[in-house]
Amino acid sequence: MTSDNREEAIVSETDRPSVQAVVLVGGKGTRLRPLTLSAPKPMLPTAGVPFLTHLLSRIRDAGITDVVLGTSFQAHVFSEYYGDGSKLGLRLRYVTETEPLGTGGGIRNVLPELTADTVLVFNGDVLGGTDVREVLATHESSGADVTLHLVRVGDPRAFGCVPTDDDGRVTAFLEKTQDPPTDQINAGTYVFKRSVIEQIPADRAVSVEREVFPKLLAEGRHIHGHVDHAYWRDMGTPEDFVRGSADLVRGIAPSPALGDRHGESLVHEGAGVGPGAVLIGGTVVGRGAEIGPRARLDGAVVFDGAVIDAGAVVERSIVGFGARIGPRALIRDTVVGDGADVGARCELLRGARVWPGVQIPDGGVRFSTDV
Repeated sequence: MTSDNREEAIVSETDRPSVQAVVLVGGKGTRLRPLTLSAPKPMLPTAGVPFLTHLLSRIRDAGITDVVLGTSFQAHVFSEYYGDGSKLGLRLRYVTETEPLGTGGGIRNVLPELTADTVLVFNGDVLGGTDVREVLATHESSGADVTLHLVRVGDPRAFGCVPTDDDGRVTAFLEKTQDPPTDQINAGTYVFKRSVIEQIPADRAVSVEREVFPKLLAEGRHIHGHVDHAYWRDMGTPEDFVRGSADLVRGIAPSPALGDRHGESLVHEGAGVGPGAVLIGGTVVGRGAEIGPRARLDGAVVFDGAVIDAGAVVERSIVGFGARIGPRALIRDTVVGDGADVGARCELLRGARVWPGVQIPDGGVRFSTDV
């Protein structure tokens, strides 16, 4: 080895991080359509900033600065917004899937960018509050091949559950059942030894939950659980997206990206709020949005440039970029796509979805009989 090569080797070894993070952000977010027709789910404004920013800020606050994003759907949006990550105090790199590879395949696909022996993996659509450093500490002290963050939930029937023994080792991965043996569910955060990632099959779709983890258990490998009651929410549906955003605004869900800005509402710069308007329930009003006089917003997520006209009521709903809600309209448990125009006195309730650019005339949709 020449002296130059020796110097390069020394520098490379010195620069190699002890822990790297991988965030899987390749999903299409179909359950959140029509919002995800124009933007990937992790880039949708949540309490006024892209959802992914909350997760990246948590990773940075845990002292991890080397992050790889596993992208697929609209991959360019991530790199155009975050660049090299320096504005967030991170070193960001991007690896794009040319075809869907699943959770395990997505992790294996970023292997060429991984140099650390310890790799922390996040699903990019989960809003969490657990201390990342504690999950890493559990992994290190247990000597596990893989450590899973498990969260206890009040009703585990809607999820597969993950039982552990008295020492914290995972004993099984169970599908949904009406009589689950434990309240512990997979929270979507994993710590891998790099050597385990190397063993995941390459260039095909692989599920960590259904293939990789059960195989490791069958081989007698050590999978450990880090169990807590931390805040956790899968942000995949409009209902959960609205609740998660409201929890961030009210400080129920922690996020370093918001600092100390907590309350019943969060109004971003450039937005206007008319006299007599009521903003409660963790409502967020985006940049340049306009809220008319006497409008009532309760748990609303209003994207940048949207307009809520006088006397309109928006409850537990998402109003897309540049959309308009007409005077005295009622919008409840609804998603209104970008640039849509909902006319005066319309009533949109119980899971309605308005596609981008659609125009609904005044009184065009009603649930009540009066006009």
